[in-house]
Amino acid sequence: MTKRIVPLIMCGGAGTRLWPASRENRPKQFLSLFGNRSTFQDTLVRVSDDALFDRPVVITNAAYRFMVREQLAEIERDADILLEPCRRDSGPAIAAGAAFAAVRDPQAVVLALAADHVVGDEAAFVEACRQAVEVAASGRIVTFGIKPERAATEYGYIQVGDRIAGDVSSVAKFVEKPDEATAAIYVRDGFLWNSGNFMFGAQALLDEYEKTDVASAAAAREAVAEAGNDLGFVTLQEDAFARATPMSIDYAVMEKTSRAAVIPVSCGWSDVGSWRAVWELSPKDEDGNAAQGTAVFEGARNCNVSSDKTLVALEGVDDVVVVATQDAVLVSRQKDQSALKRLVAKLKKVSPEVTEDHLKVHRPWGSYQSLDTGERHQVKRIIVKAGGRLSLQKHHHRSEHWIVVRGAARVTVDDLEKIVHENESVYIPIGATHRLENPGKIPLELIEVQTGSYLGEDDIIRIEDDYRR
Repeated sequence: MTKRIVPLIMCGGAGTRLWPASRENRPKQFLSLFGNRSTFQDTLVRVSDDALFDRPVVITNAAYRFMVREQLAEIERDADILLEPCRRDSGPAIAAGAAFAAVRDPQAVVLALAADHVVGDEAAFVEACRQAVEVAASGRIVTFGIKPERAATEYGYIQVGDRIAGDVSSVAKFVEKPDEATAAIYVRDGFLWNSGNFMFGAQALLDEYEKTDVASAAAAREAVAEAGNDLGFVTLQEDAFARATPMSIDYAVMEKTSRAAVIPVSCGWSDVGSWRAVWELSPKDEDGNAAQGTAVFEGARNCNVSSDKTLVALEGVDDVVVVATQDAVLVSRQKDQSALKRLVAKLKKVSPEVTEDHLKVHRPWGSYQSLDTGERHQVKRIIVKAGGRLSLQKHHHRSEHWIVVRGAARVTVDDLEKIVHENESVYIPIGATHRLENPGKIPLELIEVQTGSYLGEDDIIRIEDDYRR
């Protein structure tokens, strides 16, 4: 094989099936659910063999751009980052990624991967990629079919057709998520789970997309051709991309094309689509209980606990999920996976903020976390990365008091610039133009006390901003 595969990592989704850990502004692909890396980072590491894989392309929502860049830096990886100006599901996203790869190399072979999946056996997955690449280069669109471990009802299935080459076969048909009895028949008859990961020649994918939806394919091509560049990000042209019909790649292409092929693989795959899936993938005690964070079990069986800081104690219960964050607690049944989606829909009406943001909010310069809020005051912990700086800004309704806890801050207040060291503080009056920077080599930590008549984040008048917000 002479041509390397271009990984296309799709990480623009904002699923709610792992609430309250996963939220709109920091969804599950960026969370460390297993170990120290996020599933997005694990996906990148999985395709890091430079002999087989080319420079990755990441396509994500514009709101996640700095999170993507930060997580790439943490694992010392680089990638081209394409920004979707609006969500259009996986079909247009993959089409845009294919168009981008084709501009760089018309013969490019692309591996489209979801950023929120888990693969336990990376060697088996990579070997499947090696086997699939020549078939993909010949014009087939190869999907990775997972050998079923049970009669699952949460996945679509693939019926395997005639052999093409090696372990790769044609797809006889795709079938929707079945009921339990039908799933058992599918497993008996050798059907495979549809993983939603694909390998294809970039041009072949675009050609097939044009056969089913010429307007959306053209919109994706135009969005790439007219793309801009902002702070090193590739910004897909907004009007063009918005014209693409929102649709999954399965409905847009795979279920309609005659070029579909499948390679079976057993690689410990999961789409981590529920807290039950997290429990299945986690180490357990002798009673089947799994815990991330501090938990104590007494007479409890087959329970799953995830906690940021709070001690969770369970007694005399079975098959229960408890997820405790600093501002929300979920208690649910392990087996009822669909109810959480309905619950989050209700929460969006009653308390939308708990579905959107964590108490700890990530920014391109670092993060902040609300510690206490009351009438006319708010207390935050602010972390500024080494070399990071906030925008030059002012507020109409609040003053601020900064106390440095760790590191040293360069502070600008109107015409004054000074270094504030540990255990020192500075006051910013209402209306004063100010800026906070970290000139050091370690993270800067400080406590911010806000006082005033209005403390919302929209009371920020940005004068200069490194991140063009």
